[in-house]
Amino acid sequence: MALLAYRDKHILSAQQLRKLSEHKYSCFSASLLDPLLQPWWNWLVAQTPLWLAPNLITIVGLILNVVTTLILICYSPNGVEAPPRWTCLLCALGLFIYQSLDSIDGKQARRTNTSSPLGELFDHGCDSISTVFVALSACISCQLGHYPNWLFFQCFCAIALFYCAHWQTYVSGTMRFGRIDVTEAQFSIIAIHLVSAALGPEIWLTKIPIVGLSWNYTILVFITFGYALNIINFLKMFTQGGSGKNGSSVAGTSVLSPSIPLTLVVLPALMIAQKSPQNLFTEHASVYIMAFGMVAAKVTNKLVIAHMTKAEMEYLDWSLLGPSLLFLNQYFNCIVPEIWLLWFTLIWGTQDLLRYCAQVCLEICQHLRIDLFRIPYTPKGATQHPATASVSSQSNFGSSADKNGGSAHRKSKSKPH
Repeated sequence: MALLAYRDKHILSAQQLRKLSEHKYSCFSASLLDPLLQPWWNWLVAQTPLWLAPNLITIVGLILNVVTTLILICYSPNGVEAPPRWTCLLCALGLFIYQSLDSIDGKQARRTNTSSPLGELFDHGCDSISTVFVALSACISCQLGHYPNWLFFQCFCAIALFYCAHWQTYVSGTMRFGRIDVTEAQFSIIAIHLVSAALGPEIWLTKIPIVGLSWNYTILVFITFGYALNIINFLKMFTQGGSGKNGSSVAGTSVLSPSIPLTLVVLPALMIAQKSPQNLFTEHASVYIMAFGMVAAKVTNKLVIAHMTKAEMEYLDWSLLGPSLLFLNQYFNCIVPEIWLLWFTLIWGTQDLLRYCAQVCLEICQHLRIDLFRIPYTPKGATQHPATASVSSQSNFGSSADKNGGSAHRKSKSKPH
């Protein structure tokens, strides 16, 4: 079906492509760690070869992050078994590399005169996938599989809040970040992995003296507090209204309209997990989160595109086929083994996401006359390449905070190298 969906028609209309070319990135960030990390990012980008495309930097970081997490999942698929310490160290390294590379791709775009709206879209697309694996790896590393409900809550909160950050941008036109946000969350997760690597993942199950609670419950309190702060900032959007006509979104639609796609992902995930007679989530937690995470990533990418093209967002999507089949299967008393449909949901959602992103990137590259992973570097004093001259002057917006699309704009405006 997905093959038929993308074979004979374009995903983006001519009007959307025109709006995309006119898109200007707007961001406000008060991150505590970003200013401290600027010297490291500036040094790192100075060591980067000028022939290396910004989007290639982003995708390499994502692949490393995903691969290291998959290795961790192989040893502890449900977050119950204690994974080897070296897998936790590998995850910490993978996340640090991803965070660093994600923070310099915008700087690299400015160095090479290859800034384009595609950079922002590509960066957010990679972050939507990374969010799923980062949240899952943190939960496995601190042994949250012993508390399946908490595991579900933490992972789906991370996925939903990433979506809500782009929902807020779709409404107001500006990314807004608090003092404790994505960069701080990433380094907190790196710290969790390092503690597991140094002391063993079992340390999180030990009781805290006097308090009597395990250490991973302490982690839950802090993470939930961070989620609460982000939710409060997000809810302020509804009191301020949108930037469109009569307080609507940038596309002139209702500020509540993005709630429908998110609900169609999270609500079925919750219902299927709670009503499964075969304990589908408890027995196959990692597969479950990755399956629904790919569906959420697809929906989030469509929201990002809707914002950048100032278009109305479609509610239904082919990626929802897997969750729909799981739901109907439960309704008919599981005539098909649930694990079969769960794997189908993961495979279907992954291929649908990749095909969609590939098609969108192809259409944008053709429209802007640029390459996705290759750049024609223009030396200083030389005439700029025609392919890059036709593109907007905004940066590629690579940033660790781009998991929520964050303080990338400020980073990309740092002094060029």
